[in-house]
Amino acid sequence: MNGETNFDACNGVVADSQDNLDVYVMDPKTPNEDEDEEYVEVHDEFCDPQNPQVIKFQDISAAAYKIKGGIQKTPCTKSQMSNLFGMSLYFKKEFLQYTGSFKERGARYTLLLLSNEQKKKGVIAASAGNHALALSFHGNDLGIPVTVVMPIVAPLMKVSACRHYGANVLVKGQDIAESKVVAMNIGKKNDLLYINGYDHPHILAGQGTMGLEIVEQVPDLDACIIPVGGGGLIAGTALAIKSLHPNVQIIGVESEKCASFAAALNAGKPVYTKITSTLADGLAVPEVGVNAFVTGKPLIDKMVQVKEENIAIAILRLIELEKAVVEGAGATGLAAIVEGLLPELAGKKVVVALCGGNIDTTALGRVIERGLAADGRLVRFVVTVTDRPGGIAELTRIIADKGVSIKDIFHERAWLKSDVFAVQVKCVVETRDADHTKELEQLLRSHYSYVAWGPIYF
Repeated sequence: MNGETNFDACNGVVADSQDNLDVYVMDPKTPNEDEDEEYVEVHDEFCDPQNPQVIKFQDISAAAYKIKGGIQKTPCTKSQMSNLFGMSLYFKKEFLQYTGSFKERGARYTLLLLSNEQKKKGVIAASAGNHALALSFHGNDLGIPVTVVMPIVAPLMKVSACRHYGANVLVKGQDIAESKVVAMNIGKKNDLLYINGYDHPHILAGQGTMGLEIVEQVPDLDACIIPVGGGGLIAGTALAIKSLHPNVQIIGVESEKCASFAAALNAGKPVYTKITSTLADGLAVPEVGVNAFVTGKPLIDKMVQVKEENIAIAILRLIELEKAVVEGAGATGLAAIVEGLLPELAGKKVVVALCGGNIDTTALGRVIERGLAADGRLVRFVVTVTDRPGGIAELTRIIADKGVSIKDIFHERAWLKSDVFAVQVKCVVETRDADHTKELEQLLRSHYSYVAWGPIYF
């Protein structure tokens, strides 16, 4: 960092004198890390591309026994959306885990299997959120020191939560790939075991315990839809379900902006995939795990990619109909149904994994608005009305009489090139549904000669 460095003892932030946030060290006990140190690639013996490990069903069974006293057996209940989508739809509510995601399963199992010596030294991981939260919480519960390296894009809420759970937190790296290099170098230097959050064999086995619960809670299921990022959850869960019920269809879902597992399937091996900003930030892994890939590939029946607007709609549906707050990554499974990508599941008994609920509260409002807009319930339009007394009042009366709520309204005269006694009114309104929106548009067009519909006119 340039300039004078200060440490704020209240919030543990290291910043330069110009307040340019560079590195947050959330605990002064964080292993010594030199700002100018050059990092090199460090080999991870547990995730070796030359020697990938296929986990066994016995590993998942052992994990289920070991962790049963330390994680929640989350409900898997029938959804009110079943009739809406024409299937018996069940949601596996992993967002009800203590830290808000399925990651606790693998984290606790991996920590429990450490040697006594390693438990004293501790572990380290790179994570943008959920894996860091899970390791921090269960490390604290088991008395094992945990250090997490988080990229600068990690939500501050998750950074603070990790510190609250007792972890040493270092925020460094533009993305998770850079954070991983930093974490592995620090781990090697301080003899801390690096735990890959989506590919360590014990992580995969732990995540697979969700599949054991699903087949117990929903007998005779036909399909299970699972969000896919690094591949750990779908690999473990698919193995658990297929081992007991081979005919169950396993469907993986990715955002179209981070389809790294589909790219790996096309290439026949994990490959680097460029990712862009997505609502499903928890799935934004540029290269899937080697162990997850070799374990999951023969067990996955179908992979689909969903559009961002349908992730937003899925989050909105879950809030409105299930009273469930689910993050973008956790809602991608439902997004595939919303988008109509799985017509073959009509009339079937289907489980969708809602794998996380740690959505940034500052982003939730924006996501809801995007969902309303994508759903045709938040609408923008421009109408030209008379600028004589009562012109705008008439417009608002028409809108109100139709049962539509005005969220924002703005009028301008200076740039209007038509009648000097006319005014252009820009409106943002909220309707009941898409049909209600169409009715409003038809009504306005019948009353006014100029109506421009949609955001292109703003």
